[in-house]
Amino acid sequence: MQLSGTHVLNAPVGKVWTMLMDPVTLARIVPAVSSLELIDDNQYKALAEIKMGPVSGSFSGNLSLLNIREKEGYSLHVKQASKIGNADALINIALKSLDDDQTELTFDGDARLSGLLARTGQRVISGVANTLTKQFFANFDEALSNEMNSVE
Repeated sequence: MQLSGTHVLNAPVGKVWTMLMDPVTLARIVPAVSSLELIDDNQYKALAEIKMGPVSGSFSGNLSLLNIREKEGYSLHVKQASKIGNADALINIALKSLDDDQTELTFDGDARLSGLLARTGQRVISGVANTLTKQFFANFDEALSNEMNSVE
């Protein structure tokens, strides 16, 4: 399943980068993620709860940051397992400063699903992926707004 999109965040690239590199912030803004625990440099143990239509499950696995380019982006490798199936995704994240107060975040990648997840149906999975993406950016916008307001 292909994942891609672009979103403009109302914050300088440095602030966006700092938040994307902070596991506490990521656990707060990434939908369904309940915790991220550092296990090695740029490698985390991740726990998530996902509900897709009639199918739901708890996932555990690893999240790794690869090809890190300071304030420009990185590749995110997620490998999760559950009773309802497995997910393995590699997503490239790129940041581009639009001006002093706006950053464009672009993501592009592929997720491979197996088990009941894969049999659920592409339409349901694509819908869930779109919903989770929108929720991620809404959470990110809110976290940025809260952080920027607390600085002022």
